[in-house]
Amino acid sequence: MKITMYLKPSAVIEELKASTKEAVLEELASVLPLAGRNDDWEKMVKVLMAREKLGSTGIGDGIAIPHGKLRGLDHLMIAFGRSKKGVDYNAMDGKPVYLFFLLMAPEDSPGQHLKVLARISRLLKDETIRKKLIEAKSTEELYRVIAEKDEES
Repeated sequence: MKITMYLKPSAVIEELKASTKEAVLEELASVLPLAGRNDDWEKMVKVLMAREKLGSTGIGDGIAIPHGKLRGLDHLMIAFGRSKKGVDYNAMDGKPVYLFFLLMAPEDSPGQHLKVLARISRLLKDETIRKKLIEAKSTEELYRVIAEKDEES
């Protein structure tokens, strides 16, 4: 299961403008295909914030993988964003987060959801990949770094 099956180049944000957890979630959610349907977008942000209240999805090493499930989705969706300044995201290691993968899954897809979360985690464990993502000069380069690593494993 490849990340690029669900992450489209149009859902990659080179430099997030947001500086708070909720604003990051809103900005990332805004690039997903259903963002044009305002009621679904609002529900998505509420689901993501509810998940964050259970415990931060900031997993350390400058990474956060906010995720949730939404009724009415027919397929999994991923957005990626980078913040060169870093965001205080209440990450497990107490450090700022620079790299964000947002994952929204259909309500009835536990297996698929967990497999993609695990794949993203494995990808970001590689310090070289994290460095390449931080240093990428364009949206296209960000996507290419993810896609090339995705093809390797």
